[in-house]
Amino acid sequence: MILAKEILNPEGMVLCGGGTALSEALIERLTNMDVVDVTVEGHPVNIEGEKTLQEELQEIDLRFQRVEDIAPLMYLKKRIQAKLVASRNLGAVEK
Repeated sequence: MILAKEILNPEGMVLCGGGTALSEALIERLTNMDVVDVTVEGHPVNIEGEKTLQEELQEIDLRFQRVEDIAPLMYLKKRIQAKLVASRNLGAVEK
């Protein structure tokens, strides 16, 4: 596994830089330092019960369908979708 983001301690000091390969020894050292989560490169993990990005975007469309002729609300809808997509690091919403 390769780190996608650096690991920081509570004081903000970098423990491991992004791009570092995680060996068993390094994982053990990080565990001993009470590091409980890291971000690694690769495909996201699907958690049972968690909605996919597409499902969440469809839900937003459904919630705004009765106000499609109200420009400020459509602007708000686009902003919500863009923030959702950006939070998942997948680029811009095109609609």
